[in-house]
Amino acid sequence: MNIFNHFFGIVEIKLKSLAAAGTLPGGLDASRVTVEPPRDPSHGDLSTNAAMVLAKQTGVKPRDLAEQLAEQLRGAEAVEAVAVAGPGFINLRLTNAFWYDHLGDILRAGRDYGRSDLGAGRKVNVEYVSANPTGPLTVGHARGAVVGDALAGLLEKAGFDVTREYYINDAGGQVDTLARTAHLRYREALGETIGEIPAGLYPGAYMRDVGRALAERDGNTWLNQPETAWLPEVRRFAIEVLMRVIKDDLHALGVDQSVFTSERSLVEAGAVERVFASLEGRDLLYVGVLEPPKGKTPEDWEPRPQTLFKATSFGDDVDRPLKKSDGSWTYFANDMANHFDKYRRGFTRQIDVWGADHGGYVKRMQAAVKALTEERATLEIVLCQLVKLSKGGVEVKMSKRSGSFVTLRELIDDVGKDVVRFIMLTRKSDAQLDFDLEKVLEQSRDNPVFYVQYAHARAHSVLRHAAAEFPDLPTAPEALATSSLARLTDSAELALIRQMANWPRVVEQAATASEPHRVAFYLQDLAAAFHTLWTKGNDDARLRFLIADDLAVTTARLALVKALAETIASGLAVMGVEPVTEMR
Repeated sequence: MNIFNHFFGIVEIKLKSLAAAGTLPGGLDASRVTVEPPRDPSHGDLSTNAAMVLAKQTGVKPRDLAEQLAEQLRGAEAVEAVAVAGPGFINLRLTNAFWYDHLGDILRAGRDYGRSDLGAGRKVNVEYVSANPTGPLTVGHARGAVVGDALAGLLEKAGFDVTREYYINDAGGQVDTLARTAHLRYREALGETIGEIPAGLYPGAYMRDVGRALAERDGNTWLNQPETAWLPEVRRFAIEVLMRVIKDDLHALGVDQSVFTSERSLVEAGAVERVFASLEGRDLLYVGVLEPPKGKTPEDWEPRPQTLFKATSFGDDVDRPLKKSDGSWTYFANDMANHFDKYRRGFTRQIDVWGADHGGYVKRMQAAVKALTEERATLEIVLCQLVKLSKGGVEVKMSKRSGSFVTLRELIDDVGKDVVRFIMLTRKSDAQLDFDLEKVLEQSRDNPVFYVQYAHARAHSVLRHAAAEFPDLPTAPEALATSSLARLTDSAELALIRQMANWPRVVEQAATASEPHRVAFYLQDLAAAFHTLWTKGNDDARLRFLIADDLAVTTARLALVKALAETIASGLAVMGVEPVTEMR
């Protein structure tokens, strides 16, 4: 249960009661009313801004309205105290019995705790990574992969029907360059001395593997053939090989996308023509010449008549070329086809995770989706800033294998997938991330992944010791949920329950905002509350989790510890991180 939604419903009921009594007008718009934790926990457990946001509609001063609503709330179930503060905030303190009941709910839910029906099964397409299939994934791709995958997991937790998708950019000039590089490495594999890799081709040593694989499969079939003969097949083969590498690297990161869409296949199937016909049929295309842009000239600008899409009618800054003066399609046209295809597959909510260098592309793509779907679909863009990789404070730039960048697989091999995934979510995606290969492995509270995992491992350590010392104690979730939870009376114990109660709210808010980093932030706060309780037990023997001469208190504290472990595990599952039960 999301307790904040629950008490929002109670506030709405009390407002309707005041309206029924003639004290307030009916039909109030409560869309801006919130129920959330107060900034200062000493003020209570919940706070609502209802009086302040509804004052204008009701014609009642905020403070006076707050007093009226507070009086109604004083009789609500589970509410122990109500106070009006400041300009009209209403702060609620809940009974301890409410928190004990909620702890029981957490135990019964287990790792499903936090699951929501917010999405109501609505379909969402999350497209992420979508790197050109011209080489192995890099550290830069890692962030988008983790953010996209965690966002998909978060949306699933919130009740959406999520499709994870990778769009293969295999129709541009870069894959022809890939084919020429592969053919050169193929000749090398057959014994030819090729010398330095020519400028413009891909110099990475990974292309030797592609050349060798082609030589093993086809022998000298392509040695003396003209480019027109070998390029299509070598291109197809090279893309296939490198996509296998990319999928393997993603799998090593815990990312397994269900749909891989080929740009070339869409183009060959006439998807761009469908876009053209749809826009032309609604008078959204015209032939014109764009003004030269200020600063850097984009690839799709030319000082000649082109077929332009009326992007400005849908929120873009300028109209955009769809077809060049020579009759060829622009990259933008292909991208429009991709998103139109998603809509045709039933996705009215689409989310793309891009690198921050694509920020200038956001408005045009959102305008395209609005136009093509007649505003029935939405496109959200999540931008991921750069990752600065260092080791002991010294920047790491080069890879022995790639020659110019550090690969994702190298990063996973160095620190492990769970560390990579957690650290990539410790900053908002549009903020630069510093990733220090040494610091992320430190066993200190300054290392967030260690700090959270240590809390989970500590909880399991308590449960193991309890099983060894008190083998007859019931430890099944249902038994713990019905134990004497009222024996949990210390402020730190109750604070931990309150912190766990925030988890369903975090799930819904993070899913609504498309911000999976909020999960990492929440888990750090939750771990801190548990570590605080642990420290209090070290200082005061009466607060230890296992009390030999008081099995009722011990059982209640085991319930608290078990719920804590399940809540952390629930959050880590959203992030795609495996919770550890022992620190090594």
